[in-house]
Amino acid sequence: MATEIERKFLLRGDGWRGLADGGTAIRQFYLAVREGLTLRVRLREGRPAMITVKTGAGSARGEYEYPIPPADAAELEAARIGLVVEKRRHLVPLGGLTVEIDVFGGALAPLVVAEIELPSPDHPLVLPDWIGTEVTADRRYANAALALKGRPDAREAD
Repeated sequence: MATEIERKFLLRGDGWRGLADGGTAIRQFYLAVREGLTLRVRLREGRPAMITVKTGAGSARGEYEYPIPPADAAELEAARIGLVVEKRRHLVPLGGLTVEIDVFGGALAPLVVAEIELPSPDHPLVLPDWIGTEVTADRRYANAALALKGRPDAREAD
């Protein structure tokens, strides 16, 4: 089983922008979401379409990814639940790790979230000052929740 160990943060300021690459456009949508399981299709500029199954909850989850033909991804989009998540992912080096900064577009703009994949749950992490509040345990910031329920601060304003 492939395991993804990831921590997620909101950002404070734009101090990361001068350190980031130009970013990659991503569109993703969900076919199934339930406690402990998500089924997602992702289209990333310059890469094959992928179908991903994630299991479990929290910072360490099972993750299984498989390439699918673009035509299949286009057909599956008709069966999606929730919003299509549109974002531009920027990569910023952080020691031997990489910070993935997702700048959301569409209905989820202006949300910006940083994710850091770790080699182990207890891996030490020294954060730069532009990384703010940790939201790893806040399910409202999971991409599946964003697709189904929208941006957390937009929901709180209603």
